[in-house]
Amino acid sequence: MFFIESGTLEFYWFWALWIWPLPFLFRLLLPHKVSAQALRVPFYERITELPKAVISHKIFSKFLIPATIIWSLIVLAAMRPQWVGEAIELPVSGRSVMLAVDLSGSMKEKDLEIEGTSVTRLEVVKYVLKPFIERRKGDRLGLILFGDQAYLQTPLTFDRQTLIKMLEESELGLAGQRTAIGNAIGLAVKRMKDLPDTQKVLVLLTDGQNTAGDISPEDAGILAVETGIRIHTIGVGADEAWVRTFLGTQKINPSSELDEVLLQSLASDTGGSYFRARSTQELENIYSMIDGIEPVEIEKEVFRPRQALYVWPLGFAVLAIGSWFLILIYRN
Repeated sequence: MFFIESGTLEFYWFWALWIWPLPFLFRLLLPHKVSAQALRVPFYERITELPKAVISHKIFSKFLIPATIIWSLIVLAAMRPQWVGEAIELPVSGRSVMLAVDLSGSMKEKDLEIEGTSVTRLEVVKYVLKPFIERRKGDRLGLILFGDQAYLQTPLTFDRQTLIKMLEESELGLAGQRTAIGNAIGLAVKRMKDLPDTQKVLVLLTDGQNTAGDISPEDAGILAVETGIRIHTIGVGADEAWVRTFLGTQKINPSSELDEVLLQSLASDTGGSYFRARSTQELENIYSMIDGIEPVEIEKEVFRPRQALYVWPLGFAVLAIGSWFLILIYRN
């Protein structure tokens, strides 16, 4: 394979240029055949009186010039010219990362803060997940929302902006009020089981325990192990909060329903890690830690689109041959 580049023009078979002088070499090297029988014509004397230069010019203009042009076009087509576009960087990654976010009713608890303002757990998740998604350049990312059931909000894609938009559009209670952790894992297994790569990751965030669904988290975890999916689990919610009651201000644990034992078991069984986020800062640190555990691939593939141009000189050659024959027929 040999390329000669001139800007964005390349010749795939540049060596074909060597065949261009062959007809002329054959014409010079092969001996001329002389007929044994003389041909007598009544105007022979008039032809011999013409200057040889005139005869050569007529032959050259009538045959050699068109033949040379046509042959040059054919050789140019044989050289396989192609137009090469600008380099396009293709995303390459060995990882497919599915994000599973809990939308159950308990995610409306306002026990976390963003810049000093109390907000719901879901708002904090959106706030922290957005930069995490933007950092995962080259990874295929997907989004599962779960409550009573699990729903695939965004299939695995390289389009991070679309994923962020779909995350921002998610609302509390959209998937129901309860928590189907097993269904979320099962849906992730279903979507990633046929992927050829071995770097399949599920990041599951919840603030409660499994209270709904058609499959238990334990069984779903077994399926994840068989499929080669690594699960990182995140338990979100503050450990303590102060609330006003008719008896006065009391301290409560808003995360009392969080099943940490289950989340730890799912992570350890699949080769992942369990994280506990009691504040917005802790949740940000957790996703940064996941970046370290599951680093973004640095390899890149560059693709340069190519458009074949050989059809143009070949087409002109065919058109020239046809026109030449028509002219010869018309003159005769």
